[in-house]
Amino acid sequence: MINILVTAKDGQLGHCFQDLASKHQNFQFVFKNSSELDITNKDHIEAVFNTQAFDYCINCAAYTAVDKAEEAIELADKVNYLGARNIAEACEKFGVTLIHISTDFVFDGEAHSPYLESASTNPLGVYGKTKLDGEKAIAKTLEQHFIIRTSWLYSEYKNNFLKTMLRLASQRDEIGVVGDQIGSPTYAKDLAEAVLLIIEQSNTDFGTYHYSNQGEVSWYDFANEIFKIAHSQIKLNKIGTSDYPTPAKRPKYSVLDTSKIKKTLNIKIPAWEKSLLIAYSNLEE
Repeated sequence: MINILVTAKDGQLGHCFQDLASKHQNFQFVFKNSSELDITNKDHIEAVFNTQAFDYCINCAAYTAVDKAEEAIELADKVNYLGARNIAEACEKFGVTLIHISTDFVFDGEAHSPYLESASTNPLGVYGKTKLDGEKAIAKTLEQHFIIRTSWLYSEYKNNFLKTMLRLASQRDEIGVVGDQIGSPTYAKDLAEAVLLIIEQSNTDFGTYHYSNQGEVSWYDFANEIFKIAHSQIKLNKIGTSDYPTPAKRPKYSVLDTSKIKKTLNIKIPAWEKSLLIAYSNLEE
């Protein structure tokens, strides 16, 4: 039996791991939310790690409010940097392999082709900077780690772009969505399945990897596909980033090159359109 600790069970990725748990009879999961396991509290972490011998820790915990992070700098740093370091230190002490979820926001978006794991990082805001600091702390602290950067995460759970668009479609006749930011929408359940496959294969090719669904689109294209699937009659207008100012600057282009995770860890990745259909059908059930 493989014992797996999952943090942030109430987040959308945490929910997806809970959905998939029953499919893996050889995995014993322990799910914790932020009150049950506060990654900013070393004593809290130590107490949880002392309860049983974990083989893996999947760290989904993060401060992800990108715009609010521009003011809540200390809190974002506490969770995304210090929290990641704390978890890595506990994993090192207890001999646990860490799988840590990171973000495309570690890049500045000035590239014109998908980002390799080795590409230069240059985050534009507090969220990206603190997540990058967390990555560096993990790599410095713990050899047996997988850092998985992902992008544009959505699912049936919590607040995300898919659910926001469907809600707006039920409330409005017309909306504008940004058409000059390009990325890859990622279904959280696909990411969760990839993580569990890494564990299942007992892979020891540690390091940083990129995972996002295949294909690249703008937020406008993504919204358009959502409305098409939902048979919504809402009028969708393409707007520029300058028409929708936000406290945090977004990368213009943050497509991740996923060839390393496919080749090294033997992970198959579905196209974003296919996964969107599945996510939407799950919402409808």
